[in-house]
Amino acid sequence: MSSELGDFLRSRRAALSPQASGVRTDGSPRRVPGLRREEVAQLAGVSVKYYTRIEQGESHQMSDSVMEAIAHALQLDESERLHMFRLAWPAQVTRRETGPERIRPTLQAVADANTEQGVIIVGRRTDVLGGNRLGFALTGLRPDQRPNMAKLTFLDPAMRDLIVNWAAHAREIASYLRMASSDQPDDRLLTELVGELSIKSEDFARIWATHPVAECTHGVIEYNHPLVGHMKLYRESLRLPDDPSQRIIFVGAEPGTDSADRLRLLDSLIS
Repeated sequence: MSSELGDFLRSRRAALSPQASGVRTDGSPRRVPGLRREEVAQLAGVSVKYYTRIEQGESHQMSDSVMEAIAHALQLDESERLHMFRLAWPAQVTRRETGPERIRPTLQAVADANTEQGVIIVGRRTDVLGGNRLGFALTGLRPDQRPNMAKLTFLDPAMRDLIVNWAAHAREIASYLRMASSDQPDDRLLTELVGELSIKSEDFARIWATHPVAECTHGVIEYNHPLVGHMKLYRESLRLPDDPSQRIIFVGAEPGTDSADRLRLLDSLIS
């Protein structure tokens, strides 16, 4: 078992207060934030020695029930729970093809047919694989460009001006990459991407060290677009059933709002 599981458990233990978990304390100052190992062990119904061995990567025969108990003790959400199980049993992770990614022409046609929303199709490493003209225009890209969205977010200073809630958006991308790294542990290019971002972006390195994990299925993203101004848009991200490493992302505005008018204006400007 790799140290990744121990690092993840420690990060979640540090983020959970005794008050939030119902652990009684004597009120004395605590040297470290969050829960102690013995408190997690007590909540999970396992011995302190056993839980310590798990954190230290020395236990290789954990049962489903023990891992479920730890997930419950640490109050993990579904994405975090799935991530923990993948780290605990990497041999059970389904290995997928890690070569060049392509999209079906029919999927690109679906994106082109959507004239009310921006659409971007991304691969397992957040490489842009396709989309419609509005989807590209939202991020200031030409339709023929195929950048990596994680690199664009963390390494292009213009993105911080474009996306009003950049910090939340950046954390979502790092959270997705963390989840992808356990889902695709043999993807060398994904590992290299994380390494490059860790070296070139202090923000990414700081966020990555907290072990965020999220599927990033939906959310709000605000733009301060140079052509049309401020827009509050809503994002829905769907995994493709026959290739779950690829996602099609729809970005649109609430009907009848100023943002909807500005989105239509942007579409007319690029027509």
